[in-house]
Amino acid sequence: MKSLVYYFPEMLKALKETGVMLGISLSVGLVGGLLIGILLFIKRPNGVKPNKIIMFFLNLYVNIVRSFPFLLLVVAIIPLTRFVFGTAFGPVASSLPLSLVAIAIFGRLVEQVLLDLPKEVLELASALGTTEGQLIRYFLLKEGRSGLVLSFTSMVISLMSYSTVMGVVGGGGIGDFAIRFGYQRYEYEVMYATIIIMILIVGSIQIAGTFISKKLDKRK
Repeated sequence: MKSLVYYFPEMLKALKETGVMLGISLSVGLVGGLLIGILLFIKRPNGVKPNKIIMFFLNLYVNIVRSFPFLLLVVAIIPLTRFVFGTAFGPVASSLPLSLVAIAIFGRLVEQVLLDLPKEVLELASALGTTEGQLIRYFLLKEGRSGLVLSFTSMVISLMSYSTVMGVVGGGGIGDFAIRFGYQRYEYEVMYATIIIMILIVGSIQIAGTFISKKLDKRK
C-alpha cells in the first residue's frame, strides 16, 4: 500500500498522458473513420456512386494499417512523426500512429454498420430523390447511429490497449507507468493496481457505450 501512495503522483501523470493520446487520436479517428467508412459504403461496386479508384485506395489504407503490427507501425513512421511534431517522443507525438490506426479501425466498423442497414432505407432515400449529402445525414447516420456508437466504443477500447505500447518508444502513458514503476522495480502491487484501474476504465466505457446505443436504437 505504501508503494501505491508513493507512486500516486506518477500514476496521475501517466493517466493524463494517456488521456492526451486518446483525446487527440479518438477525435481524429471519429472524423476520419466516419468519412472513410461512408465513402467505402457509397463507392463500393454496387453502392450509390461506385468508384473503383477511391475504393481501391481506401481499402488499401484500411487493410494495411489494420494488419500492420502496431509496434512496428509506430517505429516505421517515426520520421513522419518527427516531421509533423518536431519530435517522436511524448503523448502528443504518440497520437499520430494511434490516429492512423483509429481511422482504419473505425472506418471499417462504420462500413460494416452501414452494410447491415435494411435495404429499404436506401430504397426510400432513392424514391425521395435525396442528394448524397441528404442520404448521409438523414438516412445513413440517423438509421445507423446505434451501431455507430457501439463501433466507436469498440474503437476506444482498442486504442486504450494500443496506447499502452507507446511507452516503449517514449510516449509515456499508463502502460509505461506499469512497466517502469511496477514490473521493472519489482513493485508488483503497483503493476496490478494499474491493471485493475485499466480494467475498470474499459468496463465503464463499454457500459456507457452499450447504454447510449440502446437508447438510440429505434428497433426497440
